[in-house]
Amino acid sequence: MKILRIYVDTSVLGGVFDPEFTPWSKGLIEDFRRGRFIPVLSDVTAAEVAEAPEPVRALHAEMLALNPEVLEVTAETLALVNGYLIHGTLAPRFRSDMLHIALATVAEADALVSWNFKHIVRLDNIRLFNAVNIELGYKPLSIYSPREVTTHERDEDDSGR
Repeated sequence: MKILRIYVDTSVLGGVFDPEFTPWSKGLIEDFRRGRFIPVLSDVTAAEVAEAPEPVRALHAEMLALNPEVLEVTAETLALVNGYLIHGTLAPRFRSDMLHIALATVAEADALVSWNFKHIVRLDNIRLFNAVNIELGYKPLSIYSPREVTTHERDEDDSGR
């Protein structure tokens, strides 16, 4: 079975230290540690983490030690972000959110995970992003919260599976 490549945005790393999101963020990080998924990070995540509290920076450093796939912003990625802008998917001030989605799309990640329910993990926005992706020749991107991806609760609840 293919190991899934999961793009992680900064909110997931910060979620490890937020009581509302801790169980699922920690569960996903543990999935990466156990090799259940391949983490996909980016230079956008690194730039955002550079401004984060020390525990988040330390977790990012640990993730980098797991030998993740690390994506860089390219001309192709920027062209896709421009497509999102032209179609009014999000306002220009949310460029970093669009960069995360474009990076994961261009890299053909199996999924992008985020706790950003305002701009990323929203059915209407996911549909808009994927409409642009398809129009520009890319595959649709699966976007979920860590709660939907981690095996954290399945290990306990679905023992018969």
